Amino acid sequence: MPGFVLQIAPADRPQSLIRVGFTVSRKVGNAVARNRVRRRLREIAGMIIPGEARADLDYVLVGRQAALVRDFAALRLELQEALKRLKALAPGNAPSGDVPGNIIATP
Repeated sequence: MPGFVLQIAPADRPQSLIRVGFTVSRKVGNAVARNRVRRRLREIAGMIIPGEARADLDYVLVGRQAALVRDFAALRLELQEALKRLKALAPGNAPSGDVPGNIIATP
């Protein structure tokens, strides 16, 4: 089971700002567990998204219970792989190909 779900959507704003949202449902656990997942996702997003993600997309990371026990390095790699699979990498980092519109993928 992956630690998160990454959703992307075309942005309707200037391309200089990257927006990232985080959500964790009550199914993950109590408030302490949900906040821990949110903090972990916020940290990996802060490390990966500014340097590797496209600025013309909005990103939403949906936390899963597996993110509580998953190794931090594994979560980071999952986010990088999810960006590759969704073709959401910045032009310098992206492989050539079509860019999808709304895609939901689980890394």
